[in-house]
Amino acid sequence: MTDAPSSHTWLYRHTAATRLSHWITVLCLLVLVPSGLQIFNAHPTLYWGERSDPAHALFALRALETDNEEMRGVTEIWGHRLDTTGLLGVSTEDGERVARGFPAWATLPGTQWLAMGRRWHFFFAWIFVLNALTFGLYALLSRHLTRDLVPGARDLAGLGASLRDHLRFRFPAGEPRYNVLQKLAYVSVIVGLGPLVVLTGLAMSPWVDATLPLLPALFGGRQSARTVHFALTWALVGFTVMHVFMVAVTGVLNNLRGIVTGWARVRHHGGGDG
Repeated sequence: MTDAPSSHTWLYRHTAATRLSHWITVLCLLVLVPSGLQIFNAHPTLYWGERSDPAHALFALRALETDNEEMRGVTEIWGHRLDTTGLLGVSTEDGERVARGFPAWATLPGTQWLAMGRRWHFFFAWIFVLNALTFGLYALLSRHLTRDLVPGARDLAGLGASLRDHLRFRFPAGEPRYNVLQKLAYVSVIVGLGPLVVLTGLAMSPWVDATLPLLPALFGGRQSARTVHFALTWALVGFTVMHVFMVAVTGVLNNLRGIVTGWARVRHHGGGDG
């Protein structure tokens, strides 16, 4: 028995506004994350509360000397130590071990340069915010948010089946623009993760602390806001990694064509998108 012949149709998946916002966000994240790690390296320790208290650090990247004067990198999480020499705490540059939280290849700029890292970070942070506000306004006025992204009762009823399909790498043919898992992920980032990253970033500012003390207080203090900001950043990185992975397993060329031109090819009667 042979499979039924497949046919293809073209679906306009992404509007110009969505595509532009997507690529601006990509550019911003490529700068914000490594420049943020550069800033973090100036004091690679996280606390909870208003002030720093080295005796009660939640997370720290440290450089320690052993008895034979060898420098070792240590990651401390709630008092538990892990040897992370070569990656965190201590890394190798030009054949020598140097003390720094995140290694040079993960930061922007690569050298220890806090002032430049802050300039890059704050400049692209405002681009990120303006882009998010513009897209948010578009999504509301065009009903893109409510029509395409917010999952309805029918979507949620199929959540279990969609999850099972994804775990088995089975992607139904002729699927609409966004499945229920995509909708939940995108809405969580748009209305939750993204705004919280921005708010915690603002809460760390001394100017905001002086003019809007309620904002850092909402997170338990400036140090708490810094800790939450750090955790949310890695949550955003995790979302991005999963997003890229799903792009790869569901068809790189077709997905790239969709997010560049707006049009994607949908296969019927023979598998997922191609």
